[in-house]
Amino acid sequence: MTKAQSNTTQAIWIGMGSISTFALAIISAAILSRYLSKIEYGTYRQILYIYSSLLVIFTAGLPKVFSYFLPRYTKSKGKDIVWRVTRVLFLLGLIFSTFLFLLSDFIADVLNNPELKVGLKYFSPIPMFLLPTLGIEGIFSTYKQTIHIAIYNTISRFMMLLFIVLPVVIFDGSYLDAIKGWLIVSIITLFIAFYFKSIPFKGINKESSDLSYKEILKYSFPLVLASLAGMAIKAADQFYISKYFGPEVFAEFANGFIELPFVGMVTGATSMILMPIFSKLIHDKSSTQNIISLWRNALLKSVYIIYPMVLFFISHAKEVVSILYSASYKDSAIYFQIAMVLNFFNIILFAPLLLAMGKTKFYFTLHAILAIATWCLGYIIIGVFNSPIAIAILSVSLAIIKVIIFMKYIANIFEIALLDLVPIRMIVSVVMHSLLLLWIINLLINYAELDLSVVIKLLLEAILYSILLIGTGKAFRIDYLNVVRPVLGKYIKI
Repeated sequence: MTKAQSNTTQAIWIGMGSISTFALAIISAAILSRYLSKIEYGTYRQILYIYSSLLVIFTAGLPKVFSYFLPRYTKSKGKDIVWRVTRVLFLLGLIFSTFLFLLSDFIADVLNNPELKVGLKYFSPIPMFLLPTLGIEGIFSTYKQTIHIAIYNTISRFMMLLFIVLPVVIFDGSYLDAIKGWLIVSIITLFIAFYFKSIPFKGINKESSDLSYKEILKYSFPLVLASLAGMAIKAADQFYISKYFGPEVFAEFANGFIELPFVGMVTGATSMILMPIFSKLIHDKSSTQNIISLWRNALLKSVYIIYPMVLFFISHAKEVVSILYSASYKDSAIYFQIAMVLNFFNIILFAPLLLAMGKTKFYFTLHAILAIATWCLGYIIIGVFNSPIAIAILSVSLAIIKVIIFMKYIANIFEIALLDLVPIRMIVSVVMHSLLLLWIINLLINYAELDLSVVIKLLLEAILYSILLIGTGKAFRIDYLNVVRPVLGKYIKI
């Protein structure tokens, strides 16, 4: 197996873990929303929102340090780093839990939900057990054992699903019973995570590293600030549309202005694999050509997977939105199309390379500037255009500008042209190939005049599109199967 194939296999395992996490989250939401009253389910979702929002602050960016530091140390010293950071995460989890318990009344008053006073107190011990479990992805991606990520995510999320949902479904419990189940499973998950974190270091004696907490926080703290700036950027769109256009337009925007979840899974898995590799290459002062070659290869494989999919969903936005949310939300399609334009750019994996170079300060600075620009320009857009669509376009435009600036910054560091980072010719080939097939399929379906439901018609077009993509790819010198061949090739001759 070549090095590129090995990286692809590792990324696919991470992607499978992400898919299981996403699927189980959707299943639990679907079940709880049916068995709990709207007030109870709404309170439960608010608790999740509070936890996920504060998690950015209380983790202090520490789960991301593994991918940066571990490739630069021996395994014996890496073992010391893992357990040192894990101890800090436990301490931060304890502080997080105390914070939630003591400020539960205040948070309930701010969110105007008295039920949160009780709910947050029940939930408060959970962060103490969950924070030390974080960072498994960075550890296993560093040591190329990502199959354990898929196993751990599947086991832990499935257990969470059972412990959270079963008390509600079987015993007709309330959201508090779901939280009690979550508390029990978080304790079990903590011990499972400790076991998994020890797997790469079996038989290896721990050796003290010279890595200081100051050095760790110097790297991680700007990542926390960048995450907060990212939250501010996302909040601006929702604030302006909610405030100036009312709940109906906001509902259309919220349902439509989403990116394809699969895109995040692919780019997230690829970034997780590339980060430790880039960190090692840069630490060892590898040649620029080696780094850029790896970058372009990973980018091209992401293009093969994501671009045809994005173009299909853009061209069928109205059908997709109608299937998901009913025909009454057909106006959400325009937001869906605008949001998906960003998927052509956010597959450019600047973050792993930038963070591997230790440029976290610049990473935060640009996010902070964009956060300020988003809020200021949003106010101007409201005054000039008074259009929610204009707000959506502004959001995507600024996100695209961010990608271009980061790319230019990286190109300047390596002293190469910006276009040398991107395989333009192959990207154009994929786009032209996909558009041609979409046009042909549209002609065939319209000519056939088939009397089919929207769901069946969309499914038929998706299957036909996939078959034609793979079957005619070689005519455009595109090997779509190259992405999955390293894994499926072991079992199926392709």
